[in-house]
Amino acid sequence: MIRKLAIFLATLLASIAIARAQQSPDARVADLVRAGKIRVGLFPPQTIKDPATGELKSVWVEIARALAARIGVQMVLQEYPTPPKVVECLKVGACDVVFLPFEALAADVGDFSFPFMQLEYTLLVPAGSSIRSVADADRTGIRIAAVRNHASTITLGHILRQAELVYADTPDPTFDLLRTGHADTMASTRNALLPYSARLPGSRVLEDNYGVNLNRVVILKGQPGLLAYVNEFVEESKASGLVQKAIDRAGPRGVNVAPAGDPK
Repeated sequence: MIRKLAIFLATLLASIAIARAQQSPDARVADLVRAGKIRVGLFPPQTIKDPATGELKSVWVEIARALAARIGVQMVLQEYPTPPKVVECLKVGACDVVFLPFEALAADVGDFSFPFMQLEYTLLVPAGSSIRSVADADRTGIRIAAVRNHASTITLGHILRQAELVYADTPDPTFDLLRTGHADTMASTRNALLPYSARLPGSRVLEDNYGVNLNRVVILKGQPGLLAYVNEFVEESKASGLVQKAIDRAGPRGVNVAPAGDPK
């Protein structure tokens, strides 16, 4: 009888401890728990809209959903046209989280997590193009269409010696520069270029690359506790296969899970 009573009391105490733990969320995300939501800023091509339902899909959406579920809050997706706009959203406190590679554009505004995904920078060339590699494109007279202020554009600008960059502010008008003959090739991430290649008969996405985009979760500066929490989430998500499953399920094609830790 005494043994049964001891087991009952131990079970009861354990249940009380669990209930208290559930009622006392991790202090590092307490502000988000109080708000009941996490606002996530996304820009093209980080969202893919289902033509039938209008639902937004992508690995970025999946990762945001998993982070919201871990915290125990609602995910609120907010769409913006360009990377600078999501940085501005973070700066003014209208977004809690955005996804970017480590870059000067956001370094003064946000703190960056370990990377969760990597995307290669490469080129799309039209049918009949003599460009077979990135090196082939860096020639006098070659015009490379690029999205203004995109990480892929900034990286390319640092290595070009002879080719000329021609800009548009978002991906679709950038593709139009190539499609209409105002550019000889288009630069971006492989995942962004593959769908455009399908819309341009005979075109090719080059096999080589000129850099890698290590995509990270970015939060407003000055929140070390939240950053540590997000880093734990990122590392768990890579190790558990969550990121790979999100890539397999939601796409886009042409992306891979980032290595463990932070390769910088």
